[in-house]
Amino acid sequence: MQFLTSDHVSLDYTDEGTGQAVVILTGFGGSKDIWLAQIPVLLQAGYRVINLDGRCQGLSEHTAKGLRISRRAVDAHELITHLELDHPILLGNSMGASTWFAYLSLYGDNNIRAVIDVDQTPKMINTVSWPYGFKQVQWRDFPDYFKLPLGRSTYKHIDDATYARVKAIETQAPFDSALMVPLLINHAFQDWRDVIKQLNVPFLIIAGEQSPYFDSDFAAVTAKMARHGQSLVIPEAGHIVMAEQSAAFNEALLTFLKTL
Repeated sequence: MQFLTSDHVSLDYTDEGTGQAVVILTGFGGSKDIWLAQIPVLLQAGYRVINLDGRCQGLSEHTAKGLRISRRAVDAHELITHLELDHPILLGNSMGASTWFAYLSLYGDNNIRAVIDVDQTPKMINTVSWPYGFKQVQWRDFPDYFKLPLGRSTYKHIDDATYARVKAIETQAPFDSALMVPLLINHAFQDWRDVIKQLNVPFLIIAGEQSPYFDSDFAAVTAKMARHGQSLVIPEAGHIVMAEQSAAFNEALLTFLKTL
């Protein structure tokens, strides 16, 4: 399906099932197809699943407009409003989770049921007081570090079916990493800890024990900031937890959702 934003960018999304809505956002460079192993599980459990490709990703329009986290949050809000979703559950991996933090900073959590962060620290730059950023990046490395390749994101090969689907989408709509550098720099600049401290809804962080990007200890530290926060670390998983250890991830996801 196609949705036109207020600044006239066409976004691609799927909308399946009925019941409690779960809205999914993928991280930098990914397409919504990376969630292939989660969609049928959520549908079987009775959820309505809205899976969105952010601008410049997957089958959404590739454009130089709005390459900042706040605009992506507005995109998501406009789609949620368009679909008239009531208290959706927000699920995001990597930059997708950061987009939800931006959403919460702009619109609050009054119309949100819960938030699920998959392997994304709230602060990307490491400091003396925050050693849970992206790799070992410090302010002296910013922004030049993020103009370079980020390196491998996975610890193990993702599910074969998911891999095949993602590669097919990449062939159809190649990711333009050079175009997206401004977004990555904007993403890395943010600090969402104040937003997490103000959350009034259930908040789950699922981290990959072997994430090449983050020390998985960030999950427990961050969850403690939230009024209703909890965390879980999936063994033998990297940054793309849901596709590397889909069975363990799905079990953790459904267990959390059943508590809502």
